[in-house]
Amino acid sequence: MGVYDERLAERVRAGLSSHAGVSERKMMGGMVFMVDGKMACGVIGDDLWVRVGKPALAAALAQPHTRPMDFTGKPSSNMVYVAPAGLAGSALDGWLAQGVEFARAAEPSRRRKA
Repeated sequence: MGVYDERLAERVRAGLSSHAGVSERKMMGGMVFMVDGKMACGVIGDDLWVRVGKPALAAALAQPHTRPMDFTGKPSSNMVYVAPAGLAGSALDGWLAQGVEFARAAEPSRRRKA
């Protein structure tokens, strides 16, 4: 089981508390926050990861303290990691808003049938 920063997870939880349809689940070695059943963001280690979408990826990576999310060893085309230094003050709220916006607009995933 992975270890994740409980204090950061609590900050994310508090930041998402005003949004409807938020749930959370331990997975991917950390804590994942879902909006309407779709992944929006999460905490792995002491980093926040945010699902920003392909069109917003370059702009997200241009922000300080970000890097491509490469959880599987291959860089994601629509998610970024944000290091703790990039989450000070209201910066976290901006990242959470981006993750929520993406999740609300995302199509439901199509599960593969066994």
